Formats: sequence, C-alpha cells, structure tokens
Amino acid sequence: MRILGIDPGYGITGFGLVEAERGQFQLLRCGAITTPANTDFSWRLEVIYNDMVELLRVTKPDVVAIEELFFGQNVTTGIGVAQSRGVILLAIRQAGLEVYSYKPMQVKQAVVGYGNATKHQVQDMTKRLLRLDAMPKPDDAADAIAIALCHGRSSTSLLAQAQRKNGGFV
Repeated sequence: MRILGIDPGYGITGFGLVEAERGQFQLLRCGAITTPANTDFSWRLEVIYNDMVELLRVTKPDVVAIEELFFGQNVTTGIGVAQSRGVILLAIRQAGLEVYSYKPMQVKQAVVGYGNATKHQVQDMTKRLLRLDAMPKPDDAADAIAIALCHGRSSTSLLAQAQRKNGGFV
C-alpha cells in the first residue's frame, strides 16, 4: 500500500510517500510544498491546492493520511493552517482517494508507542523504522513521513482489520 502522509501548513506543507507491505516500510519520496511569506493568502492557498493536485497525480498513492489540527496558543495561525488543510482535503477528494486523519498524539503512539513522545523521539523512531541514515528535511517532511507510518501501522492492526471485515463495527 502506498501511503501519502501530509503535514498541513500554509508556509510549508510536508509530504512523505511510504510503501507499506507486511509490516515493512520503505520511504519512496518526501519533500515540502512551500509558499513565500508576505504574499496574498488566497494566492498561497491556490499554490498549495495546485501543487497538491500535481503531487497526487505524480505519486499515485493508494490512501492519504493527514494530521488533524491542534489549536494551541496561536489561533490566528491555526485558522490559516485550517484553510490550507481544507484545500488539501479538496484536492484529495477530487482525486477520488480515501483520506484518514490522525491527531498528533495518535501519530506519536503509533510510531513511538508513547502518546507524549517528543518530536526528537518520533523522528528517531521514524528513522529506525525506515532504516534511514538521517532524517529528511525540512521537519515538516519528517512529520509527514511519521503520519504515513502512523496510518501504515494503524491500518494493519488486528483491530482495524476486524473493523473493515465487519463494516466498521467490532
């Protein structure tokens, strides 16, 4: 299964394409969609949308996993990220792909085994799971890879398999 992980943002949107097969993972591609600061916000959203459409066309994922938003102290930034996430979700749906959302704590739990893991712990375990020499940059791409791994590990769990078998009910 080819899983495209997305870490949404309006300055930097990270992505990571991971191949998951029988509990083994391989990083196929990663990077970031970037938009320059101090430019028209609607233009930035258009760039993110167009680049996402192209990314989906080129990478041909089976599914997409995206991080759910966590509103911390800065609500203004959160609103911008929510708008970016919206155009990303639109591109995914228009491509006819299934999309799965994960909270940051779920990503940490799936990758590290501890929901309150630090960013460094997530990156270290991501590097180990993918047998990488170094963690990809920028951090947003590394986060997107962890989101893809989260889906890969969650979707192959016995509980997830049972839920699919029973139409979503266990």
